[in-house]
Amino acid sequence: MITLALSKGRIFDETMPLLEAAGVRVLEDPEKSRKLILPTNRDNVRVVLVRATDVPTYVQYGGADLGVTGLDTLIEHGSQGLYQPLDLGIARCRVSVAVRSDFDYANAVRQGSRLRVATKYVSIAREFFAAKGVHVDLIKLYGSMELAPLTGLADAIVDLVSTGGTLKANQLVEVERIMDISSRLVVNQAALKLKQAPMRELIDAFARATEGNRA
Repeated sequence: MITLALSKGRIFDETMPLLEAAGVRVLEDPEKSRKLILPTNRDNVRVVLVRATDVPTYVQYGGADLGVTGLDTLIEHGSQGLYQPLDLGIARCRVSVAVRSDFDYANAVRQGSRLRVATKYVSIAREFFAAKGVHVDLIKLYGSMELAPLTGLADAIVDLVSTGGTLKANQLVEVERIMDISSRLVVNQAALKLKQAPMRELIDAFARATEGNRA
């Protein structure tokens, strides 16, 4: 049995065509089913639904043989014990710095001000600001990041941005682009050795299906 870890939402939706190209069809809709383990049309493949941030953990410790997760999640988790054979080129977005539209970010940086930055991407933010020589106090949040500047909790946020619509709706502006993000296929190294033939077949099918997606 091969177990694939996915999170609900955009990554799940954009992984489905790749799975179907690999001859795997998930038999139940995760938005309608209460099940956390979904069967497929292949007896030897199943999908487990986990939180996006937990996908690398499930794969690393053998709860899943492989999974699909964003580069941002991988950086924050660390990639110990994970083989990353493919950038699938799906669920594209970016990690950016955003502030209130009336906050002069460029001037604050130029003057060497110490900034309070709210984010759930602590490792990415720390490395980015350290490389710029900007002093920051990082405040870890898990959601509703846009509230932090609006309530005075933080001067800036580091968060995922796709269209920018949520920022605009909350009177925030994107001031720096840190990195582009897409989703990766991650594989448990032990599983790759123990289930080599079926795992290789699936990985190769993903590679063929995503050839046009990769930059």
